Amino acid sequence: MNPKLMAGKIRLRLIVPLVFCMLLSSLDRVNVSFAALQMNSALGFSPSQYGFGAGILFLGFLAGQYPSVLLLQRIGMRRWIAGCAILWGCCAGGMSLIDSHWEFYVLRVVLGFAEGGLAPGIVLYLSQFATERERATTFAMPMLAIPLSIVIGGPLSGWLMSMTPFGFPGWRWMFLGEALPTILFGVIAYFYFPDRPNDARWLADDEKLWLSRNAANRAETAKRNDWSVLRQPVVWASALLWFCLLSGAYGIMFWLPQMVKQMSDLTTLQIGFVNALPWAGVALGMYFNATHSDRTGERFWHVALPALVTAVAILTASAAGAGVLGLAALFIAGLGLGAAQGAFWALPTAMFTPATFAVGAVAINIAGSSGGLVMPHLVGFVREVSGSFVGPTFLIAGILLLAALLVLTIRLTEGKRVAEAK
Repeated sequence: MNPKLMAGKIRLRLIVPLVFCMLLSSLDRVNVSFAALQMNSALGFSPSQYGFGAGILFLGFLAGQYPSVLLLQRIGMRRWIAGCAILWGCCAGGMSLIDSHWEFYVLRVVLGFAEGGLAPGIVLYLSQFATERERATTFAMPMLAIPLSIVIGGPLSGWLMSMTPFGFPGWRWMFLGEALPTILFGVIAYFYFPDRPNDARWLADDEKLWLSRNAANRAETAKRNDWSVLRQPVVWASALLWFCLLSGAYGIMFWLPQMVKQMSDLTTLQIGFVNALPWAGVALGMYFNATHSDRTGERFWHVALPALVTAVAILTASAAGAGVLGLAALFIAGLGLGAAQGAFWALPTAMFTPATFAVGAVAINIAGSSGGLVMPHLVGFVREVSGSFVGPTFLIAGILLLAALLVLTIRLTEGKRVAEAK
């Protein structure tokens, strides 16, 4: 049995399709930031109304996480992911029909509920196929879909919004056109994904046996979900850290197109390309930092230093404006943000047991998703009160600086336990 050959098969057969799944999920969640360039004026949304609608998705996101993971454990991966994708695809397509802010709010909540368990569910699922040594890379690769969705989705959304087929407004056409592939993926997923390693026909018997003994989460040995993990301080410290990292990302994600528009006279399509720049950096930082963390076995500085670099780069980009220096700073900010997120999950999961894995992962994800509920609305409020994006920029940078300090705190209090768990 060759572990490297087996890891290659897992990446090709499971991780790549899950990256595509996460890409569709992220695109259907964040394309509202591009739609806002036309939708807000068409429907008369104020900055606060748009920010509230962008963020309220995470109310459903939070509510759906633990029930969704319980459902995954009960019915298996293929049924679970098919149902999630079809439901959120229908909600995303329904955004093309809204005419009021109340319809906007309701659909965003339902969309969030449908997608709520996806990230912790995929962490739980892939943990059955990943060894301890490969934790950072295995968990980082599906997260690559989030920056990739913006790198691809920025120009794609700008292009779709430039169309008006049959007199259909561009932003409505964009919502519909980007939802249809999600529904198709859900149908295919039902027949494609194995529920557990023993169901994977493309794994040899000795590979299945090896995974049952060496996987990061040997799910067959977990007889119940052990809630005692919530008494561990590192879980809550990690939850707050993930909240800070995702708050920084969501603050940029839902508002960057409007920031660029305010600082320049670019077209919608050009804004799409500029918006893609930092997310290309996120993808690169996420992958290469995670692989380097796995290769060296170091976890803490691989999160703390990138978070600090991101905070400085965001402030630099804001001060420099839309010129070459500002664009370079945006790209560096993306590199740092992706690097911090890519190496994050190797920290808390090092101390999970099979029984505590699901509860711990969901608790941390719920905290991170809370950043999506709070941050877009908070940025909208600060922007509306101040009349510019200077205040929101300092807010985002401050949260990322707090993330760096949290990592150092975890290192001081839990560093020995993380090292022993490697």
